[in-house]
Amino acid sequence: MLALHRNTAMAVSLSKHWHCFFTFPSKLSNFSPNFNTTFSSIIAKRHFNLFAIYPSCNSRNSRYGNRICGVSNANISAVATNFTETATISEEEEKYDESQNGKIVLPTNESSEGLLRIRHTCAHVMAMAVQKLYPDAKVTIGPWIENGFYYDFDMEPLTDKDLKRIKKEMDRIIGRNLPLVREEVSRDEAQRRIMAVNEPYKMEILESIKEDPITIYHIGNEWWDLCAGPHVESTGNINRKAVELESVAGAYWRGNINKPMLQRIYGTAWEDEEQLKAYLHFKEEAKRRDHRRIGQHLDLFSIQDEAGGGLVFWHPKGAIMRHIIEDAWKKMHIQHGYDLLYTPHVAKADLWKISGHLDFYKENMFDQMEIEEELYQLRPMNCPYHILVYKRKLHSYRDFPIRVAELGTVYRYELSGSLHGLFRVRGFTQDDAHIFCLDDQIKDEIRGVLDLTEEMLLKFGFDKYEVNLSTRPEKAVGGDDIWEKATSALKDALNDKGWSYQIDRGCSWKKVAMLNDTGRF
Repeated sequence: MLALHRNTAMAVSLSKHWHCFFTFPSKLSNFSPNFNTTFSSIIAKRHFNLFAIYPSCNSRNSRYGNRICGVSNANISAVATNFTETATISEEEEKYDESQNGKIVLPTNESSEGLLRIRHTCAHVMAMAVQKLYPDAKVTIGPWIENGFYYDFDMEPLTDKDLKRIKKEMDRIIGRNLPLVREEVSRDEAQRRIMAVNEPYKMEILESIKEDPITIYHIGNEWWDLCAGPHVESTGNINRKAVELESVAGAYWRGNINKPMLQRIYGTAWEDEEQLKAYLHFKEEAKRRDHRRIGQHLDLFSIQDEAGGGLVFWHPKGAIMRHIIEDAWKKMHIQHGYDLLYTPHVAKADLWKISGHLDFYKENMFDQMEIEEELYQLRPMNCPYHILVYKRKLHSYRDFPIRVAELGTVYRYELSGSLHGLFRVRGFTQDDAHIFCLDDQIKDEIRGVLDLTEEMLLKFGFDKYEVNLSTRPEKAVGGDDIWEKATSALKDALNDKGWSYQIDRGCSWKKVAMLNDTGRF
Protein backbone atom coordinates (compact mmCIF):
# COMPACT_ATOMS: atom_id res chain seq x y z
CA MET A 1 0.00 0.00 0.00
CA LEU A 2 1.16 3.52 -0.76
CA ALA A 3 0.43 7.01 0.41
CA LEU A 4 0.50 9.87 -2.05
CA HIS A 5 1.21 13.39 -0.89
CA ARG A 6 -0.52 15.91 -3.12
CA ASN A 7 0.29 19.47 -2.16
CA THR A 8 -1.20 22.52 -3.79
CA ALA A 9 -0.69 25.83 -2.06
CA MET A 10 -3.36 28.42 -2.77
CA ALA A 11 -2.98 32.15 -3.05
CA VAL A 12 -4.16 32.67 0.47
CA SER A 13 -0.55 33.78 0.88
CA LEU A 14 2.26 33.15 -1.55
CA SER A 15 5.67 31.68 -0.82
CA LYS A 16 8.53 30.39 -2.95
CA HIS A 17 8.59 27.24 -0.79
CA TRP A 18 5.13 26.13 -1.86
CA HIS A 19 4.80 22.96 -3.81
CA CYS A 20 2.05 24.70 -5.77
CA PHE A 21 0.20 27.96 -5.55
CA PHE A 22 -2.76 29.50 -7.32
CA THR A 23 -3.81 33.08 -7.78
CA PHE A 24 -7.31 32.66 -9.12
CA PRO A 25 -9.05 35.14 -11.45
CA SER A 26 -11.05 37.46 -9.25
CA LYS A 27 -12.94 40.28 -10.96
CA LEU A 28 -12.31 43.26 -8.73
CA SER A 29 -14.18 45.96 -10.64
CA ASN A 30 -16.85 46.03 -7.93
CA PHE A 31 -14.18 47.06 -5.44
CA SER A 32 -12.79 49.93 -7.50
CA PRO A 33 -14.54 51.34 -10.62
CA ASN A 34 -11.26 52.77 -11.95
CA PHE A 35 -9.21 49.64 -11.50
CA ASN A 36 -10.72 46.60 -13.16
CA THR A 37 -8.28 43.78 -12.53
CA THR A 38 -8.34 40.13 -13.41
CA PHE A 39 -5.79 38.20 -11.37
CA SER A 40 -4.75 35.31 -13.55
CA SER A 41 -1.24 34.44 -12.45
CA ILE A 42 -0.66 30.85 -11.49
CA ILE A 43 1.92 28.27 -10.70
CA ALA A 44 0.50 24.81 -10.30
CA LYS A 45 2.70 22.08 -8.98
CA ARG A 46 1.70 18.59 -7.90
CA HIS A 47 4.06 16.97 -5.42
CA PHE A 48 3.79 13.36 -4.28
CA ASN A 49 5.44 11.71 -1.30
CA LEU A 50 5.05 7.96 -1.62
CA PHE A 51 5.04 5.93 1.57
CA ALA A 52 5.51 2.17 1.13
CA ILE A 53 3.10 0.49 3.55
CA TYR A 54 2.74 -3.27 4.02
CA PRO A 55 0.54 -5.30 6.42
CA SER A 56 3.55 -7.23 7.73
CA CYS A 57 5.56 -4.13 8.66
CA ASN A 58 6.63 -3.86 12.29
CA SER A 59 5.48 -0.48 13.58
CA ARG A 60 8.55 -0.18 15.82
CA ASN A 61 10.68 0.20 12.70
CA SER A 62 8.37 2.81 11.24
CA ARG A 63 9.10 6.52 11.35
CA TYR A 64 5.45 7.39 11.74
CA GLY A 65 4.29 4.17 13.39
CA ASN A 66 1.55 1.95 12.07
CA ARG A 67 2.81 -0.05 9.08
CA ILE A 68 4.66 2.72 7.27
CA CYS A 69 8.00 1.20 6.28
CA GLY A 70 9.63 3.44 3.73
CA VAL A 71 9.30 6.67 1.87
CA SER A 72 9.98 7.58 -1.71
CA ASN A 73 9.36 10.83 -3.47
CA ALA A 74 8.49 11.93 -6.98
CA ASN A 75 6.69 14.93 -8.29
CA ILE A 76 4.95 16.44 -11.23
CA SER A 77 4.80 20.19 -11.66
CA ALA A 78 2.52 22.02 -14.02
CA VAL A 79 3.27 25.64 -14.80
CA ALA A 80 0.53 27.76 -16.32
CA THR A 81 1.61 30.97 -17.97
CA ASN A 82 -1.04 33.63 -18.22
CA PHE A 83 -1.51 36.97 -16.54
CA THR A 84 -3.93 39.71 -17.52
CA GLU A 85 -4.64 43.02 -15.94
CA THR A 86 -6.47 46.04 -17.22
CA ALA A 87 -5.97 49.41 -15.65
CA THR A 88 -6.08 53.03 -16.70
CA ILE A 89 -3.37 53.54 -19.33
CA SER A 90 -2.32 56.97 -20.52
CA GLU A 91 -2.43 57.95 -24.21
CA GLU A 92 1.36 58.30 -24.14
CA GLU A 93 1.73 54.71 -22.90
CA GLU A 94 -0.68 53.45 -25.57
CA LYS A 95 1.29 55.23 -28.30
CA TYR A 96 4.53 53.77 -26.97
CA ASP A 97 3.03 50.28 -26.88
CA GLU A 98 1.82 50.63 -30.49
CA SER A 99 5.16 51.99 -31.73
CA GLN A 100 7.14 49.23 -30.02
CA ASN A 101 4.79 46.34 -30.76
CA GLY A 102 6.69 43.71 -32.74
CA LYS A 103 9.81 45.86 -33.10
CA ILE A 104 11.82 45.37 -29.92
CA VAL A 105 12.61 41.84 -28.81
CA LEU A 106 14.94 42.07 -25.84
CA PRO A 107 17.86 39.65 -26.09
CA THR A 108 18.95 37.51 -23.16
CA ASN A 109 22.33 36.39 -21.87
CA GLU A 110 21.56 32.98 -23.38
CA SER A 111 20.59 34.30 -26.80
CA SER A 112 23.38 36.85 -27.13
CA GLU A 113 26.93 36.16 -25.97
CA GLY A 114 27.80 39.70 -26.95
CA LEU A 115 25.27 41.04 -24.46
CA LEU A 116 26.62 38.72 -21.77
CA ARG A 117 30.14 40.07 -22.40
CA ILE A 118 28.88 43.65 -22.21
CA ARG A 119 27.19 43.05 -18.86
CA HIS A 120 30.16 41.23 -17.40
CA THR A 121 32.51 44.01 -18.47
CA CYS A 122 30.13 46.64 -17.08
CA ALA A 123 30.41 45.01 -13.66
CA HIS A 124 34.21 45.40 -13.84
CA VAL A 125 33.98 48.97 -15.15
CA MET A 126 31.64 49.84 -12.29
CA ALA A 127 34.02 48.33 -9.72
CA MET A 128 36.90 50.32 -11.23
CA ALA A 129 34.80 53.50 -11.06
CA VAL A 130 33.83 52.87 -7.44
CA GLN A 131 37.44 52.38 -6.35
CA LYS A 132 38.53 55.52 -8.19
CA LEU A 133 35.88 57.55 -6.35
CA TYR A 134 36.07 55.69 -3.03
CA PRO A 135 39.65 54.37 -2.62
CA ASP A 136 38.86 52.63 0.68
CA ALA A 137 36.14 50.46 -0.89
CA LYS A 138 36.96 46.74 -0.94
CA VAL A 139 35.77 44.68 -3.90
CA THR A 140 34.21 41.21 -3.69
CA ILE A 141 32.30 39.67 -6.61
CA GLY A 142 30.56 41.13 -9.66
CA PRO A 143 28.69 38.76 -12.00
CA TRP A 144 26.30 39.31 -14.86
CA ILE A 145 22.66 38.51 -14.08
CA GLU A 146 19.35 38.54 -15.91
CA ASN A 147 18.85 42.03 -17.37
CA GLY A 148 22.18 43.33 -16.11
CA PHE A 149 24.91 42.99 -13.51
CA TYR A 150 25.85 43.80 -9.93
CA TYR A 151 28.94 44.18 -7.78
CA ASP A 152 29.31 43.93 -3.99
CA PHE A 153 31.54 46.36 -2.10
CA ASP A 154 32.62 46.64 1.52
CA MET A 155 32.19 50.37 2.04
CA GLU A 156 30.00 53.02 3.63
CA PRO A 157 26.30 53.03 2.58
CA LEU A 158 25.64 54.58 -0.81
CA THR A 159 22.85 56.92 -1.94
CA ASP A 160 21.18 57.67 -5.28
CA LYS A 161 23.47 60.69 -5.54
CA ASP A 162 26.47 58.36 -5.27
CA LEU A 163 25.09 56.20 -8.10
CA LYS A 164 25.01 59.24 -10.39
CA ARG A 165 28.67 59.98 -9.60
CA ILE A 166 29.62 56.37 -10.25
CA LYS A 167 27.76 56.33 -13.57
CA LYS A 168 29.59 59.47 -14.74
CA GLU A 169 32.92 57.86 -13.89
CA MET A 170 31.86 54.70 -15.76
CA ASP A 171 31.07 56.85 -18.81
CA ARG A 172 34.57 58.33 -18.68
CA ILE A 173 36.16 54.87 -18.48
CA ILE A 174 34.04 53.61 -21.38
CA GLY A 175 34.90 56.70 -23.43
CA ARG A 176 38.64 56.06 -23.00
CA ASN A 177 38.29 52.79 -24.93
CA LEU A 178 40.59 50.91 -22.54
CA PRO A 179 41.53 47.35 -23.60
CA LEU A 180 40.56 44.32 -21.52
CA VAL A 181 43.53 41.98 -21.31
CA ARG A 182 43.49 38.42 -20.01
CA GLU A 183 46.50 37.21 -18.00
CA GLU A 184 47.32 33.85 -16.44
CA VAL A 185 49.50 33.84 -13.31
CA SER A 186 50.59 31.32 -10.71
CA ARG A 187 48.70 31.01 -7.44
CA ASP A 188 51.64 32.50 -5.55
CA GLU A 189 51.78 35.48 -7.89
CA ALA A 190 48.03 36.06 -7.56
CA GLN A 191 48.37 35.93 -3.80
CA ARG A 192 51.24 38.41 -3.87
CA ARG A 193 49.26 40.88 -5.99
CA ILE A 194 46.16 40.62 -3.81
CA MET A 195 48.20 41.25 -0.68
CA ALA A 196 49.83 44.25 -2.34
CA VAL A 197 46.45 45.95 -2.89
CA ASN A 198 45.02 44.76 0.45
CA GLU A 199 41.88 43.03 -0.87
CA PRO A 200 40.88 40.46 1.81
CA TYR A 201 37.75 39.29 -0.01
CA LYS A 202 39.77 38.52 -3.13
CA MET A 203 42.13 36.45 -1.00
CA GLU A 204 39.17 34.42 0.22
CA ILE A 205 37.96 33.99 -3.35
CA LEU A 206 41.44 32.89 -4.43
CA GLU A 207 41.43 30.20 -1.74
CA SER A 208 38.16 28.83 -3.16
CA ILE A 209 39.55 28.56 -6.71
CA LYS A 210 40.81 25.01 -7.28
CA GLU A 211 42.16 25.30 -10.82
CA ASP A 212 45.59 26.56 -11.80
CA PRO A 213 46.79 28.84 -13.29
CA ILE A 214 44.82 31.82 -11.93
CA THR A 215 43.15 34.07 -14.50
CA ILE A 216 43.19 37.86 -14.16
CA TYR A 217 41.52 40.48 -16.36
CA HIS A 218 43.01 43.99 -16.66
CA ILE A 219 41.22 47.18 -17.71
CA GLY A 220 44.08 49.06 -19.31
CA ASN A 221 46.97 49.30 -16.89
CA GLU A 222 44.89 50.82 -14.09
CA TRP A 223 42.67 48.10 -12.61
CA TRP A 224 42.45 44.31 -12.49
CA ASP A 225 40.29 41.56 -11.01
CA LEU A 226 40.31 37.80 -10.55
CA CYS A 227 38.13 36.63 -13.41
CA ALA A 228 37.83 33.94 -16.06
CA GLY A 229 35.80 36.13 -18.46
CA PRO A 230 34.36 36.48 -21.00
CA HIS A 231 34.61 40.22 -21.72
CA VAL A 232 34.44 42.64 -24.62
CA GLU A 233 37.75 43.57 -26.25
CA SER A 234 37.74 47.13 -24.94
CA THR A 235 35.50 49.42 -22.91
CA GLY A 236 34.68 51.28 -26.12
CA ASN A 237 32.59 48.29 -27.22
CA ILE A 238 30.03 49.30 -24.59
CA ASN A 239 27.32 51.80 -25.52
CA ARG A 240 27.33 54.05 -22.47
CA LYS A 241 23.86 55.34 -23.36
CA ALA A 242 22.58 51.76 -23.03
CA VAL A 243 23.85 51.39 -19.46
CA GLU A 244 22.11 52.51 -16.29
CA LEU A 245 22.71 52.01 -12.58
CA GLU A 246 19.42 51.01 -11.02
CA SER A 247 19.68 50.63 -7.26
CA VAL A 248 21.80 49.82 -4.24
CA ALA A 249 20.95 47.25 -1.57
CA GLY A 250 22.55 45.50 1.36
CA ALA A 251 23.86 41.96 0.95
CA TYR A 252 25.73 39.76 3.39
CA TRP A 253 29.09 38.41 2.23
CA ARG A 254 28.55 34.84 1.04
CA GLY A 255 24.88 35.22 2.04
CA ASN A 256 25.84 34.61 5.67
CA ILE A 257 24.21 36.89 8.26
CA ASN A 258 27.26 36.44 10.48
CA LYS A 259 29.51 38.02 7.85
CA PRO A 260 29.84 41.72 6.90
CA MET A 261 26.98 43.59 5.27
CA LEU A 262 28.08 44.78 1.83
CA GLN A 263 26.81 47.43 -0.58
CA ARG A 264 25.41 45.79 -3.72
CA ILE A 265 25.01 48.05 -6.73
CA TYR A 266 22.65 46.79 -9.45
CA GLY A 267 22.92 47.95 -13.04
CA THR A 268 21.40 47.13 -16.40
CA ALA A 269 23.20 47.07 -19.74
CA TRP A 270 22.02 46.51 -23.30
CA GLU A 271 23.37 46.56 -26.82
CA ASP A 272 21.69 49.83 -27.81
CA GLU A 273 19.50 52.65 -26.49
CA GLU A 274 16.29 51.23 -27.93
CA GLN A 275 16.73 48.03 -25.93
CA LEU A 276 17.35 50.04 -22.76
CA LYS A 277 14.26 52.15 -23.44
CA ALA A 278 12.15 49.02 -23.96
CA TYR A 279 13.52 47.47 -20.77
CA LEU A 280 12.77 50.58 -18.70
CA HIS A 281 9.24 50.59 -20.10
CA PHE A 282 8.94 46.93 -19.11
CA LYS A 283 10.04 47.85 -15.58
CA GLU A 284 7.36 50.51 -15.32
CA GLU A 285 4.75 48.04 -16.53
CA ALA A 286 5.93 45.54 -13.93
CA LYS A 287 5.66 48.18 -11.20
CA ARG A 288 2.12 48.98 -12.32
CA ARG A 289 1.25 45.30 -11.94
CA ASP A 290 3.06 44.77 -8.64
CA HIS A 291 0.71 42.78 -6.41
CA ARG A 292 1.75 44.89 -3.42
CA ARG A 293 0.56 48.03 -5.19
CA ILE A 294 -2.66 46.36 -6.33
CA GLY A 295 -3.31 44.96 -2.86
CA GLN A 296 -2.92 48.39 -1.30
CA HIS A 297 -4.94 50.16 -4.00
CA LEU A 298 -7.86 47.74 -3.66
CA ASP A 299 -7.50 47.50 0.14
CA LEU A 300 -7.11 43.70 0.00
CA PHE A 301 -4.30 43.05 2.48
CA SER A 302 -1.50 44.63 4.48
CA ILE A 303 1.59 43.71 6.47
CA GLN A 304 1.80 45.61 9.75
CA ASP A 305 5.12 46.59 11.32
CA GLU A 306 3.62 46.22 14.80
CA ALA A 307 2.89 42.54 14.12
CA GLY A 308 6.08 41.72 12.24
CA GLY A 309 7.30 41.22 8.69
CA GLY A 310 5.92 38.46 6.48
CA LEU A 311 2.66 38.16 8.45
CA VAL A 312 -0.36 39.02 6.29
CA PHE A 313 -3.52 40.83 7.40
CA TRP A 314 -6.46 40.16 5.08
CA HIS A 315 -8.85 43.11 4.93
CA PRO A 316 -12.63 42.68 4.36
CA LYS A 317 -12.40 42.74 0.56
CA GLY A 318 -9.43 40.40 0.55
CA ALA A 319 -11.17 38.13 3.03
CA ILE A 320 -14.18 37.90 0.70
CA MET A 321 -11.89 36.93 -2.18
CA ARG A 322 -10.15 34.38 0.04
CA HIS A 323 -13.49 32.94 1.20
CA ILE A 324 -14.66 32.47 -2.40
CA ILE A 325 -11.44 30.67 -3.32
CA GLU A 326 -11.49 28.45 -0.23
CA ASP A 327 -15.17 27.59 -0.67
CA ALA A 328 -14.60 26.58 -4.30
CA TRP A 329 -11.56 24.53 -3.25
CA LYS A 330 -13.52 22.64 -0.59
CA LYS A 331 -16.39 21.83 -2.95
CA MET A 332 -14.05 20.55 -5.64
CA HIS A 333 -12.12 18.33 -3.23
CA ILE A 334 -15.28 16.87 -1.73
CA GLN A 335 -16.53 16.12 -5.25
CA HIS A 336 -13.24 14.31 -5.93
CA GLY A 337 -13.59 12.11 -2.86
CA TYR A 338 -11.40 13.93 -0.33
CA ASP A 339 -12.16 14.19 3.37
CA LEU A 340 -11.31 17.58 4.85
CA LEU A 341 -9.09 18.00 7.91
CA TYR A 342 -8.31 20.76 10.40
CA THR A 343 -5.12 20.26 12.39
CA PRO A 344 -3.21 22.34 15.01
CA HIS A 345 -0.79 25.14 14.19
CA VAL A 346 1.70 23.97 16.82
CA ALA A 347 3.04 20.62 18.05
CA LYS A 348 5.57 19.18 20.46
CA ALA A 349 9.13 19.48 19.24
CA ASP A 350 9.39 15.68 19.46
CA LEU A 351 7.06 15.36 16.47
CA TRP A 352 9.36 17.51 14.34
CA LYS A 353 12.29 15.39 15.46
CA ILE A 354 10.51 12.20 14.40
CA SER A 355 9.50 13.69 11.06
CA GLY A 356 13.07 14.79 10.32
CA HIS A 357 12.30 18.50 10.22
CA LEU A 358 14.64 19.33 13.10
CA ASP A 359 17.47 17.52 11.35
CA PHE A 360 16.96 18.90 7.86
CA TYR A 361 14.71 21.98 8.09
CA LYS A 362 15.51 23.57 11.45
CA GLU A 363 16.91 26.80 9.98
CA ASN A 364 13.51 27.45 8.36
CA MET A 365 11.53 26.92 11.58
CA PHE A 366 10.65 29.36 14.33
CA ASP A 367 12.34 28.83 17.68
CA GLN A 368 10.91 26.41 20.19
CA MET A 369 8.72 27.59 23.07
CA GLU A 370 8.47 25.97 26.48
CA ILE A 371 4.99 25.21 27.82
CA GLU A 372 4.61 23.31 31.11
CA GLU A 373 8.18 22.03 30.86
CA GLU A 374 7.66 20.68 27.33
CA LEU A 375 8.99 22.14 24.08
CA TYR A 376 6.59 23.11 21.29
CA GLN A 377 7.15 24.53 17.82
CA LEU A 378 5.03 26.17 15.12
CA ARG A 379 4.49 23.88 12.17
CA PRO A 380 6.44 24.53 8.95
CA MET A 381 4.54 21.78 7.11
CA ASN A 382 1.34 19.76 7.48
CA CYS A 383 2.59 16.29 6.53
CA PRO A 384 3.21 14.82 10.02
CA TYR A 385 -0.28 15.86 11.13
CA HIS A 386 -1.95 13.96 8.31
CA ILE A 387 0.14 10.89 9.07
CA LEU A 388 -0.96 11.09 12.71
CA VAL A 389 -4.60 11.18 11.63
CA TYR A 390 -4.02 8.16 9.40
CA LYS A 391 -2.23 6.07 12.03
CA ARG A 392 -4.81 6.60 14.74
CA LYS A 393 -6.30 3.21 13.80
CA LEU A 394 -5.70 0.12 11.68
CA HIS A 395 -7.22 0.09 8.23
CA SER A 396 -8.71 -2.67 6.13
CA TYR A 397 -7.71 -2.96 2.49
CA ARG A 398 -11.35 -2.15 1.75
CA ASP A 399 -10.81 1.35 3.18
CA PHE A 400 -8.43 2.38 0.44
CA PRO A 401 -7.94 4.76 -1.20
CA ILE A 402 -8.13 7.24 1.68
CA ARG A 403 -7.90 10.86 0.54
CA VAL A 404 -7.50 13.70 3.05
CA ALA A 405 -6.97 17.40 2.37
CA GLU A 406 -6.49 20.55 4.40
CA LEU A 407 -6.04 24.27 3.97
CA GLY A 408 -3.29 24.33 6.56
CA THR A 409 -1.57 27.48 7.79
CA VAL A 410 2.16 26.99 8.28
CA TYR A 411 4.96 29.20 9.59
CA ARG A 412 8.51 29.41 8.29
CA TYR A 413 11.35 31.62 9.39
CA GLU A 414 12.55 33.76 6.52
CA LEU A 415 15.25 36.41 6.82
CA SER A 416 13.76 39.89 6.92
CA GLY A 417 15.74 40.91 3.84
CA SER A 418 14.15 38.14 1.77
CA LEU A 419 10.52 38.98 2.59
CA HIS A 420 8.55 40.23 -0.42
CA GLY A 421 4.84 41.01 -0.29
CA LEU A 422 2.83 37.80 -0.53
CA PHE A 423 5.51 35.93 -2.45
CA ARG A 424 7.94 35.51 0.46
CA VAL A 425 6.24 35.45 3.85
CA ARG A 426 6.55 33.89 7.30
CA GLY A 427 2.99 32.62 7.57
CA PHE A 428 0.84 31.26 4.74
CA THR A 429 -1.99 28.82 4.08
CA GLN A 430 -1.44 25.97 1.65
CA ASP A 431 -3.60 23.28 0.16
CA ASP A 432 -2.09 20.05 1.42
CA ALA A 433 -3.41 16.56 0.72
CA HIS A 434 -2.36 12.96 1.22
CA ILE A 435 -3.74 9.91 -0.52
CA PHE A 436 -3.27 6.49 1.10
CA CYS A 437 -3.77 3.73 -1.45
CA LEU A 438 -2.83 0.19 -2.45
CA ASP A 439 0.05 -0.13 -4.86
CA ASP A 440 -2.24 -1.24 -7.69
CA GLN A 441 -4.22 1.99 -7.18
CA ILE A 442 -1.27 4.35 -7.64
CA LYS A 443 -1.77 5.07 -11.33
CA ASP A 444 -5.50 5.75 -10.98
CA GLU A 445 -4.92 8.02 -7.99
CA ILE A 446 -2.24 10.01 -9.78
CA ARG A 447 -4.54 10.28 -12.77
CA GLY A 448 -7.22 11.59 -10.42
CA VAL A 449 -4.80 14.19 -9.07
CA LEU A 450 -3.95 15.28 -12.61
CA ASP A 451 -7.65 15.50 -13.46
CA LEU A 452 -8.24 17.68 -10.41
CA THR A 453 -5.27 19.85 -11.35
CA GLU A 454 -6.54 20.26 -14.90
CA GLU A 455 -10.06 20.99 -13.72
CA MET A 456 -8.75 23.68 -11.40
CA LEU A 457 -6.61 25.23 -14.13
CA LEU A 458 -9.35 25.23 -16.75
CA LYS A 459 -11.94 26.60 -14.33
CA PHE A 460 -9.84 29.73 -14.13
CA GLY A 461 -8.89 29.96 -17.77
CA PHE A 462 -5.47 28.33 -17.87
CA ASP A 463 -4.91 25.98 -20.78
CA LYS A 464 -1.14 26.36 -21.32
CA TYR A 465 1.30 24.82 -18.90
CA GLU A 466 4.56 22.92 -18.69
CA VAL A 467 4.92 19.63 -16.85
CA ASN A 468 8.07 18.39 -15.09
CA LEU A 469 8.47 14.90 -13.67
CA SER A 470 11.12 14.52 -10.98
CA THR A 471 12.76 11.18 -10.35
CA ARG A 472 14.46 9.74 -7.29
CA PRO A 473 16.94 12.15 -5.65
CA GLU A 474 20.31 11.01 -4.36
CA LYS A 475 19.14 11.14 -0.74
CA ALA A 476 15.93 9.13 -0.63
CA VAL A 477 14.14 6.64 1.58
CA GLY A 478 12.59 3.50 0.12
CA GLY A 479 13.75 0.66 -2.08
CA ASP A 480 14.39 0.70 -5.80
CA ASP A 481 11.29 -1.36 -6.49
CA ILE A 482 8.89 1.12 -4.90
CA TRP A 483 10.62 4.02 -6.63
CA GLU A 484 10.41 2.29 -9.99
CA LYS A 485 6.73 1.54 -9.45
CA ALA A 486 5.99 5.12 -8.39
CA THR A 487 7.91 6.70 -11.26
CA SER A 488 6.30 4.36 -13.80
CA ALA A 489 2.87 5.25 -12.43
CA LEU A 490 3.63 8.94 -12.83
CA LYS A 491 4.78 8.43 -16.42
CA ASP A 492 1.80 6.23 -17.29
CA ALA A 493 -0.66 8.74 -15.86
CA LEU A 494 0.94 11.57 -17.82
CA ASN A 495 0.93 9.52 -21.00
CA ASP A 496 -2.73 8.64 -20.48
CA LYS A 497 -3.49 12.35 -20.16
CA GLY A 498 -1.54 13.03 -23.34
CA TRP A 499 0.64 15.58 -21.56
CA SER A 500 4.18 16.14 -22.73
CA TYR A 501 6.68 16.48 -19.91
CA GLN A 502 10.34 16.92 -19.07
CA ILE A 503 12.37 14.69 -16.76
CA ASP A 504 14.19 16.31 -13.84
CA ARG A 505 16.49 13.52 -12.74
CA GLY A 506 17.15 13.30 -9.04
CA CYS A 507 15.20 16.46 -8.29
CA SER A 508 12.73 16.27 -5.41
CA TRP A 509 12.04 20.00 -5.46
CA LYS A 510 11.93 22.24 -8.51
CA LYS A 511 11.72 25.98 -8.78
CA VAL A 512 9.02 26.99 -11.22
CA ALA A 513 8.29 30.34 -12.86
CA MET A 514 5.27 32.10 -14.25
CA LEU A 515 5.24 34.29 -17.33
CA ASN A 516 3.13 37.44 -17.21
CA ASP A 517 2.10 39.81 -19.95
CA THR A 518 5.23 41.94 -19.52
CA GLY A 519 7.30 38.92 -20.56
CA ARG A 520 8.74 38.57 -17.08
CA PHE A 521 9.22 35.25 -15.28
